[in-house]
Amino acid sequence: MVLLALALCLLLGLAPAAGAASPSRKKAIWGPVRVNGVSQFPIYHQLGVGIFLYRVNWSGVAAARPAHPANPADPAYQWPAELDDAIAQAKRYGIRVAIAIDDAPAWASGHTDPIWAPKKPGDFATFAAAASRRYPTVRLWEIWQEPTQTANFQPLIPERRDHPLTKAMRQGPHIYARILDDSYAALKRVHATNLVIGGDTFTTGDVSVLNWIKNLRLPNGRPPRMDMYGHNPFSARRPALGGPPLGHGFADFNDMPILARWIDRYLGRPRHRAGMKIFISELFWPTDHPNFEFNFWVSRTTAASWLGDALRIVRGWSRIYTLGYIGLYDDPPRPDGLEVDRGLLTLNGSKKPAYYAYKRG
Repeated sequence: MVLLALALCLLLGLAPAAGAASPSRKKAIWGPVRVNGVSQFPIYHQLGVGIFLYRVNWSGVAAARPAHPANPADPAYQWPAELDDAIAQAKRYGIRVAIAIDDAPAWASGHTDPIWAPKKPGDFATFAAAASRRYPTVRLWEIWQEPTQTANFQPLIPERRDHPLTKAMRQGPHIYARILDDSYAALKRVHATNLVIGGDTFTTGDVSVLNWIKNLRLPNGRPPRMDMYGHNPFSARRPALGGPPLGHGFADFNDMPILARWIDRYLGRPRHRAGMKIFISELFWPTDHPNFEFNFWVSRTTAASWLGDALRIVRGWSRIYTLGYIGLYDDPPRPDGLEVDRGLLTLNGSKKPAYYAYKRG
């Protein structure tokens, strides 16, 4: 940690404008607000970050049922002080904040595990509206991250690959669609300029991207409302638009044009909704050694090169709203050595090649 503090001091010793990349809406990042009490926003400013991503866990903020759930001042709510800090710092550096909301408290779902959806989709929407009132400068709202994984969202029955979903399997996406649509309406009532990000798939999933999109349907048969489609297109190949598709209804970064066509076909009706932008919430390439999270890893040089390619594509294709990199630092060591070296910086604060690729992007 001494090395980390020294590295941070070197980074923070730069004047805020010195060598900083211009903030870009195309560049988003997940990362710490502070490390050992030291703000990380000067680093984000140096990198040209335009959007700082932050997760708000409903089950953590509202472990007890609020008497007045639409009121963010209800004493049952325990809002994270760290987020207030992040929003204040982001404002100083001209960085927007995006909030991802997920997980449900036991009083709403009837289950102790927060991955279970609330019994009433409107309860989630009411919390989203309360969060919007609590953080009135935030305009980007992501509804439940990667609900296509059974580890993240229930009820969800895994599909049979390359087959349509059965009636029982469709229950999960139908429930999520109601949560998303109710949240869209609630967030728009608070601020008409709120932008709601839905779908929130990733490359594969226990339900494939294609089957999820096909089955995002409300009881009236229509797709849920959203402003952007969220997707985490993790990939073990060099980013390029096109090439052989992954198949099976999956979509990595190279399959983004295919994903766009699926969005237009199944979610873009009525027709004026075709062309919905894609919000890449999470993307990175693990480096250096095997890890517990992915079945591949690449060299630091390759990760930097691929990140540069991805950012060039994102800048050049208006269909993609932003690319969210995760995260700023490598993970701490694990006893089994399978930690994920995902960062733009090493754990001690040294700049990896990806740092410079991100900054140039």
